[in-house]
Amino acid sequence: MDPQELANLAHLRRARDLIDREYARPLDVPTMAQHALMSPAHFSRRFRAAYGETPYSYLMTRRIERAMTLLRGGMSVTDACMTVGCTSLGSFSSRFTEIVGETPSAYRGRGHDAVTAMPACVAKVNTRPSRNSGPSGNSGPSRIREAGPTAAA
Repeated sequence: MDPQELANLAHLRRARDLIDREYARPLDVPTMAQHALMSPAHFSRRFRAAYGETPYSYLMTRRIERAMTLLRGGMSVTDACMTVGCTSLGSFSSRFTEIVGETPSAYRGRGHDAVTAMPACVAKVNTRPSRNSGPSGNSGPSRIREAGPTAAA
């Protein structure tokens, strides 16, 4: 890798770190791009090439991931939605269902004994969405699968 490519990756990491830290506040692509010292269009292309998903998709995945934790803790769907920075309950529910494979209410209502028995760092890894390529080679919707009691070993 040449020095310019390394510098671009460092800038992209700055934007990704911003998303990871500030997922609950309003973030848009121009703001993220500003942290990466790139134009919004160039930033979006480079981010997708580096991380396999668009900046907005990455942001929503982080929000859903955090909402899952809040829902497992008993928070209401509406409160979880607002806490993670989503302003539309309908959009939040749709995206949650797309990523997780079940509605936020269904997710909240079922048992999470396997996940709650794991250390937080292990639970985070085992519930993190993974974007897999579909048959066409494009990233399809991810599914978050919670590990059973034996998967934590």
